[in-house]
Amino acid sequence: MMDPRIVVVDYGMGNIWSVLSALRYLGCNPIVTSEPDEVVRAQGLVLPGVGSFRKAMTTLRHTGLDKAILEVVQNRGRKILGICLGMQLMGSHGSEDGDTLGLGLIPIPVDKFTFEEIGVNKIPHIGFNSVRSKPDAIIFRSLPETADFYFVHSYRMLSAGLSGEVATCVHGTEFLAAYEKDNIFAVQFHPEKSQTNGLLLLKNFLAQ
Repeated sequence: MMDPRIVVVDYGMGNIWSVLSALRYLGCNPIVTSEPDEVVRAQGLVLPGVGSFRKAMTTLRHTGLDKAILEVVQNRGRKILGICLGMQLMGSHGSEDGDTLGLGLIPIPVDKFTFEEIGVNKIPHIGFNSVRSKPDAIIFRSLPETADFYFVHSYRMLSAGLSGEVATCVHGTEFLAAYEKDNIFAVQFHPEKSQTNGLLLLKNFLAQ
């Protein structure tokens, strides 16, 4: 039932083992690799990550993983799921540690929450929070319109003017919690740490 060649991109940053455990629980046997040649052969990609946007993009470019990811997604039409930093890396650019170009799969920049935005809330945004999705969103299929997921992040993307299926969350201000368009899927939260809701979301991605 599940896609037999799901590749988890390992670029040395992030929560890769929690992601692997969740995928394996769902019956998927993902390939974990840092090799561009393996990435290019994928039927689907998972791009996890926790940490610095600039450091992550530097690593992806140094290893050639950036080109491999874009080849798979843009030229071969394979699906991708970005998780947390992985979603942010799919943006146009990030401001952390200086402006850095991203993969450009989501045409939105990544910036830190401002104190004006968050009000009495704290940075980083940590814990379960409600995500509001649209009825046609594939990865939220069979989930309620508002469902809780686990977040850990200080940087965010805004959803204004973004086409595709968009889900949002509020942490002082409304920000982009999830995105899907054609074969591109991304979530700011951690589905692998979001219990039943997260497992269902990952199952929906794998079933595409």
